[in-house]
Order: sequence, then C-alpha cells, then structure tokens
Amino acid sequence: MSDTTTKEDVADTTSSNTCNQNHAWDLTSDVSPYLDLHMMFPLLEYVDSLISTGAVDYSSSDVAAARLELLRPTHMVDYAMEIYSELHGEEAEIPEEMEIQKNKVFERLDELKNGCKAFEDLCHDEEKRNSLVLEGEWNIAALSGKPELEITAEVVETYRQLSKFNFDCGDYRSANDMISNLLSLYAVAPLPKDPNEEDDDIDDERNNKDSKQQNQQQNIGNPNVYYLTTINPNLLQILWGKLSCEILIEQWDEASIALNAVKLSIEQLALTNKISALEALQQRTWLLHWSLFVFWNNSGSKGLESMVELFFTDKYLQAITTNAPHLLRYLTAAVLLCKRRVAKSTSKDGRSSGAEARKLLKDLVRVMQNCEYTDPIVEFVDCLCVKFDFEGAQTKLAECELVLSTDFFLCKQTALFMEEARVFVFENYCRIHTKIDLKVLGDKLAMDQEAAERWIVDLIRNALLDAKIDSEQGCVVMGNDTQSIHEQVMERTKDLNIRSGAMVQSLSTMLNEARKEKARRAKAAMEEDY
Repeated sequence: MSDTTTKEDVADTTSSNTCNQNHAWDLTSDVSPYLDLHMMFPLLEYVDSLISTGAVDYSSSDVAAARLELLRPTHMVDYAMEIYSELHGEEAEIPEEMEIQKNKVFERLDELKNGCKAFEDLCHDEEKRNSLVLEGEWNIAALSGKPELEITAEVVETYRQLSKFNFDCGDYRSANDMISNLLSLYAVAPLPKDPNEEDDDIDDERNNKDSKQQNQQQNIGNPNVYYLTTINPNLLQILWGKLSCEILIEQWDEASIALNAVKLSIEQLALTNKISALEALQQRTWLLHWSLFVFWNNSGSKGLESMVELFFTDKYLQAITTNAPHLLRYLTAAVLLCKRRVAKSTSKDGRSSGAEARKLLKDLVRVMQNCEYTDPIVEFVDCLCVKFDFEGAQTKLAECELVLSTDFFLCKQTALFMEEARVFVFENYCRIHTKIDLKVLGDKLAMDQEAAERWIVDLIRNALLDAKIDSEQGCVVMGNDTQSIHEQVMERTKDLNIRSGAMVQSLSTMLNEARKEKARRAKAAMEEDY
C-alpha cells in the first residue's frame, strides 16, 4: 500500500465495487417488462430499502421518479401526490393536473357504481343470489331474462369495468371480490345439499326443482378453474386479474389456485387454437414471472417443488430459453433449496436416496447449457456439477450471499440457501473422495475438527446424509448411494417413446428421400433413352 493510500480509501473502493456488482446482478429491469404495473411497487420499495443501507448504488430520487412514472396510467392519485412530495420536497405545491385527475377519478367511480348498482346489490343479497344459483339461473342469459332485476349484459360489463377501476385505484380486495362474482356467472359449481331433501312430503314444485338441479349437475365446470364451463380470451383476462389481486393482497394459498387456473386456461386456449402459438409463449412467459411472487412466498408448503415442476415443463422451458433466460437464477436457487426434501420424500425408508436429487441437478445442468445467462448462483452450480472446481465454488458462494440479499424474491431465503449450499459442497467433495479426513473437511468448511464432526453427526441423525464417521481414523466415509436396477431401467427408458418416434420419423424421411431419388434417376434414364 502506498503512502498516499489510506485504509478508508481501500474500504470505499471495496464498497464501491460491491455496489457495482450488485447493480450488475440486479434483475429488476429484466423482470419488470413481464409484471403488472402494480407489482412493480413492492420491488421498487425494496430497492429503496437497499439504497438506504448502501447495498446498491441507485439514486433514491431516480427510484422515486420511476414510481411516479409508473403511477401515471393508474388511478392511485393520492399515492402519486405522496411520491411527488417525496421527490420535490414537502413544501412543493402539488400540480393542478393531479388535483384535476383526482376529481375525475371520483366522478368516474360514481358513474360506474351507478351503472351496475342493480347487479352489485344482487351480489350482496345472499338469500336471493343462493336461490338463483339453486335454480340454475345465476348466469347472464337467465338474469337478463328477468326484467324486474334490471340486469343486462351491459350492466355486467360495467361491473367488470368497475372491478378494473377499483384495481387501478389500489383497492385490490374490492376488485378481488368483484372478480369472484364475475367468474361465478360463467361457472357451474356443485350445489349444496338441501337439508329438506329427505322429507317425505315433496311436492311437484320440489320435484321440478330437483330435476333442474340434476341437469345442472351434469354440466359442472372444471373445479381447477373456478368451475368455469368454458374458457375464452376474455375470461382469461379476468383470471389474470384474479391472480394479480391475490398476489397484491398476499393471499398465497388462493394465489396458488389462481396461478393453476391461469396455467390450465392458457393450455386449453392454445390446444383449441383460440390463441396463437406465439401468444401462448408470451402468456407462459408472463405466468413464469408472476409465479415468482407465489412460489417464493409460499416456499414452506411445497411451493418450491411446484415451481421446479412448472419450470421444467417443456413448454415453459421453451419460454425461459427463448424469452427469459434470467429466470435460470430462480430455478437454480429453487433446485438447491428443495433437492434434499424431494429426495427424502420419494425414498421408501425415510432416508434421502439421492436418485431424485441427482435427476433434478442433471435436468438443471441441461437447462444451464441451453440458457445464455450466468450469475454467481448459476456459476456456483457449474463449478460443482460440471467443473468440479471446489475452490471456485467457494469463491462463487461468497458472491451468492450478496446476490441473494439484494434480490427481492430470494432475500428471505439467504440463510437457508447458504446452509444448503454448504451441504451441497460437502456432498460433492465426499462423493468424489469417498473418504475424507475430518481435519481437512473442517478447513474446507471453515470449522475446527470437533465442530465439523458435530455438524456431520446432525446431518446423519436427521437422515439428510448417508454417511458414517470413523472415529478411530478421524474421517468421514460416504455411503454407497447407487441406483437400483429398477431405477436405472426407468431412467434410461423414460423417453423411449420419444426417441422411438424420432427414429421412425427419421427413417420415414430417409425412405421418402430414397424414393424421390430413385424416381429422379428413372426419369433421367428415360430422358437419355429418348
């Protein structure tokens, strides 16, 4: 160190480099094009919190300006005024256009409420609504046929516009309830059991009613899509609205149901050619990004396992590799966090067999090779599973902690990820060496020999590691975790049908080409004869 360089200069340089790295690894700009505007506010608020701690080198005023710009298409005028004051100072005068917009919002809100008052009142009249449901008349066609209700398709459309307007005003709970009412108009759910159905004295009217209910029961909708009897692009948009509301009010179990409903609807529309293949690809890309909110906030109840299953589906892998390679970060983190749980849950004796974990990692490496994206989390797995570079893995693991702590979706999983990564390093090191000295292992894990032994004993006791400790030699001996014959056969033949089909197609193509070539030669020979 030169005489003119101080420790403070070195600290400032190190801090600056760290901030620059975090800036480079920030995926906010990559994720934001696939999110609803309202979902961006939690992300920007988190960026604000990182700025206050010095974790990133963004400007607070730039973030506030971005939030203000995002608010322009919405009707959250009070929030926009608050951000404006934050950006220009508390004493700054609120622009007149904001006050005008606020008045227009209230006027439009009253107009929409008056336009659908009849249907809104009916939705709140539980007794009358239940009666219409039991009679099979809770749908737009039947309601429009009752003049006394004053409900038409136009009234229902106004109600839909009101739900969207409430959403744009930031009233997500009201919007969510209204969307549920809208979906119920297109749904046929199982009817509740009538407490009087066992009565002996059933009159003709009851018989007619029961017959109508039985006919209705034969047309029950899909229970995984809110019992909707049909799907079209307009209903898909309403389902997207349902999912966004559930995410923004943080009802994660309900959001999981909504996520599955949107997924099934996209596939149904693609299958029936109601949306093009390109539109379906775009919709899947959006769904993958929205699912990050659901899976990472519901990680304790098999949320990550569900995420891995979705991301590894062929059609969604296509969306990742084509439109969103940056999602590889979240897939990699999810695989590392849930691989041992998956392995343990699929084993017969309650111990981790490792076969499923190996399959997950093999699939992950295959995806990594097809994605043009990298960051410390991806490189950590690459160092261990492809290069077997343990020194490089240790370096990347230190960088992983910085990436995790500054990522909106992964920040709550930082401690768990580091623990799982430590086990992952240990498993791979021992798998290669089969036997390893506890002192050397302690050095690798930054522990003394006694602490390393206790840590390994805990892993073995909790059935998370198939190994044993040889106290006499002071070493760890890994178990022989080999696949059974049945597992090997299943692994090697799982895609036999696909490969057979590909071979048949190739053979058919070769035969067709041979026939065409033979015909060309015969034609050429005939021309020469003439």
